[in-house]
Amino acid sequence: MIPTMPKPQNSLLVLLLFVMAPAAKSQSETTTDWPSFRGPGARGVAEGATIPTTWNADPESETNDGMLWEADVPGLGHSSPVVAGDRVFLLTAVPDEGETELNIAAGGNIDAAEDSGAYSWIVLCYDAETGKELWRQTAHHGEPKATRHSKATHANTSVCVDGDRMVACFGSEGLYCYDLDGKLIWERDLGVIDVSKYGIGWGYASSPAIHDGRVAVIGDDPDHPFVTVLQLSDGEEVWRSDRSEVCERSWGSPLIHEVDGVAQMIVNGFPWIVSYDFATGEEMWRLEGGGDNPIPTPFVSNGWIYITNAHGGKAPIYVVRPDARGTIKLDAEEDSDSLVWSVERGGSYMSTPVVSGDYLYLGNSNGVVRCFHAKTGERAFQKRLGKDAGVIASLLAVNGNVVCASENGTVYVLKTGPEFEVLAENPMGEPCFATPAVADGVLFIRTTKRLVAISKPE
Repeated sequence: MIPTMPKPQNSLLVLLLFVMAPAAKSQSETTTDWPSFRGPGARGVAEGATIPTTWNADPESETNDGMLWEADVPGLGHSSPVVAGDRVFLLTAVPDEGETELNIAAGGNIDAAEDSGAYSWIVLCYDAETGKELWRQTAHHGEPKATRHSKATHANTSVCVDGDRMVACFGSEGLYCYDLDGKLIWERDLGVIDVSKYGIGWGYASSPAIHDGRVAVIGDDPDHPFVTVLQLSDGEEVWRSDRSEVCERSWGSPLIHEVDGVAQMIVNGFPWIVSYDFATGEEMWRLEGGGDNPIPTPFVSNGWIYITNAHGGKAPIYVVRPDARGTIKLDAEEDSDSLVWSVERGGSYMSTPVVSGDYLYLGNSNGVVRCFHAKTGERAFQKRLGKDAGVIASLLAVNGNVVCASENGTVYVLKTGPEFEVLAENPMGEPCFATPAVADGVLFIRTTKRLVAISKPE
């Protein structure tokens, strides 16, 4: 671990600016919408929310304690719920014939799924209070232009909502903007984005992000990786940056973070993690990556940028100050001001971590949860969850607890703090790969077959 500690005056200034930024919510506000992947500010934190600690949403159970409603979801997708007002949005991919399958708990399998035939890529909208399907729109129909991993789907990304606009990205199958009633505003063909390794396509998973009337999209196909920003109003391209000398592949989503009127877009990648000026596309800083399959999305907490990845023998955690500039070298003393702290091992592979209270929590596909002090990097614990647990979904911080949705069909609730304490193991009856959402005191969980709303009784 690099023993660099925050400078009191600088860190206070950064924290104040972060709190004042338009995209941030104050600690006293309640999360009423969940407008994108990982919610407000893409932090995975539900401010002021109160949800049940225990529930039972197993459809085979005689009692379904805490379940407000459930709705069947057609097809297959790892798209996470997004909530805007009284509506919940999901993406899915439905084959014309038969059913698509997932390899559950098949760690180490590098093969692409053996899909054949045509699909429909669909946007779904549900009533947040009742679960009734309000509308669905088929964005694209045809045979997949790229393959998917046997544990992935053709609809891994989540939509993002800003005002009366909702944007959905299906990678090779295009980028689409709708109003909240399902009317298509514009669409863009992004070309084939075959995110692959060893010549095997593993599928697209980068959700779009919206900031200041613009949409950010990552397309890190190893043959022609790029990042682009488009106008939300009409889909016209503002700028595009070629990443062929920067990144071999990535599956994470962009983080847009504004401080003192300057917005930067941070993109996880290998061999380089890069921050771009959101207005111009100019590079602001870069940091040599670690794991060669970068999936987790960068996020902000304590006014700092938290980044992790894993695979290929490396699993770092980096905490970067937002005023960093140029190439950050981990072994250079003069760059210590750019890093708050870092560790070489301890990062997560697929799941994006979360900061709850004073602690950083990371879930892993092998069921191990790690905890570090979020401000110092001191390790608190490394413990394994229950039998066959695997954390693919990103973590949430809600009301002093950490929510871990697992591949084994259980949602674990951990108590925030330096000790490993499992408060509840909540059955869902089906695997959970998608990241849950929280809005107006309701926890929305997408399993492989259903969308379930969990709430405390009135």
